[in-house]
Amino acid sequence: MTTVSADLAVTDFSDVVVSMWRQRLKIFMSNKLAIASCVYVIILTLACFLVPHFHPTNQTNQATAFSTPQNQAPSAAHWLGTDSSGYDVMGRIFFGGEYSLTLGFLAGFITIVVGTLYGMISGLFGGAVDAVMMRLIDAFLSIPYLFLLITLITVFGRSTVFLICIIGFTGWWGNARIIRGDALLIRNLDYAIASTSMGSRRWHIVRRHVFPNSISNIVTVATFSVADAILFLSALGFLGLGIQSPQTDWGTMLQSGTEQIQNGYWWEVFPVAIVFILVVVAINYIGDALRDAFEVRLLER
Repeated sequence: MTTVSADLAVTDFSDVVVSMWRQRLKIFMSNKLAIASCVYVIILTLACFLVPHFHPTNQTNQATAFSTPQNQAPSAAHWLGTDSSGYDVMGRIFFGGEYSLTLGFLAGFITIVVGTLYGMISGLFGGAVDAVMMRLIDAFLSIPYLFLLITLITVFGRSTVFLICIIGFTGWWGNARIIRGDALLIRNLDYAIASTSMGSRRWHIVRRHVFPNSISNIVTVATFSVADAILFLSALGFLGLGIQSPQTDWGTMLQSGTEQIQNGYWWEVFPVAIVFILVVVAINYIGDALRDAFEVRLLER
């Protein structure tokens, strides 16, 4: 009798259905690099926004900064030294990180929203609408992206809001083509055709079929868009077209530090470069793990 009960218990447990989201979480958690990347990004983000409140350093008043020894090597007073303007380097990394991360996440959000909507509309309507929309994308992609950013910033200025908008509203072209490919494929599948034959509207097809089955690419592209936005902001900062002083970003810090590294002031380049590179790499690892987690073929039936 005991044996039969044990067998039934085993059978009951084996029939338990694991929810889709729990399966996705399990797949994501199995990627150790992605977990480490999440921890790093979360800790760095919290540090950028909280450390300046607990360990305040002057990062905006250059007149006061000049009273601090310039190009000072790391010491107990300044753990990562000071730069050529007398600013504390560690405090400046966190100060610049606020702007780099905020602009990166906001611009990445704009990029994925616009690219997803554009791509789904193009792929779902098809025909002449799709042809015209894709030719516009081809025309935009023929323009060197960094050159376009430099031109627009030179003409219209480089305020913080404008930098977010210009990176966000000009970085979605490649994303739109990826999502458009998903929409073209899904609209021709049997269940989408059956739904259409039953009188479903296009937006119902998008909401019930295209979007859920494209979520893997959407999430992946979204994370990569954030990394790309941070990269392009840093590239603009390195060229002297980043956030205006007294604010700063990691690219502007690298540009200032490279002018001093020949004098042996390595602390003005390497710490911010390591933080910046690790952020971009970590976000890419998170994107890879999210792609696997949202991949339907990896879920249990």
